[in-house]
Amino acid sequence: MKKKIVIAITGASGAIYAKLLLGKLQQLSGQITETAVVMSDNAKEVWKFELDNEDYNKYPFKFYKKNDFMAPFASGSAKFDTMVIIPCSMGTLGRIASGVSDDLISRAADVILKERRKLILVARDMPLSLIHIRNMQTVTEAGGIICPAIPSYYSKPQTIEELAMTVVNRVIDLMGLDNESYRWNEGE
Repeated sequence: MKKKIVIAITGASGAIYAKLLLGKLQQLSGQITETAVVMSDNAKEVWKFELDNEDYNKYPFKFYKKNDFMAPFASGSAKFDTMVIIPCSMGTLGRIASGVSDDLISRAADVILKERRKLILVARDMPLSLIHIRNMQTVTEAGGIICPAIPSYYSKPQTIEELAMTVVNRVIDLMGLDNESYRWNEGE
């Protein structure tokens, strides 16, 4: 069954994860009926700073402004089944955990949780305070998945992109999309 996906990009460091996920979703488009994207203003600034470009404008997905509450995924009736926030700032995590829907990202996350659909937060911060940990617990208990941006090394990545892709491949697996990637003890 094809998926309707929301990708939210916040201003946490780690724009490379968002870039790689958007690129991979283009490749997997046969499994997806719709991909919607919303970026915070800080996300655009961090992307420009970390990646030295504004290539987020070049993806063939529909982009929504952070305060566009008329976006289809601001309501459960649109039936988006998966939302990924990549990278997910601790501020965004905190707003989701406390039910504060002050922008499209937190509203969409609230909708996904209330509809019992899949919410994946790629948390990108460290060290973690007790507040962060409790917010992660709250979101997990509400049905969300906390997927910290912690790369794996057993595939022996040779570049920063290959290393970051180990996180993105886990996210794609969590989304329920078929994806060819390194699997532990299955060879290459």
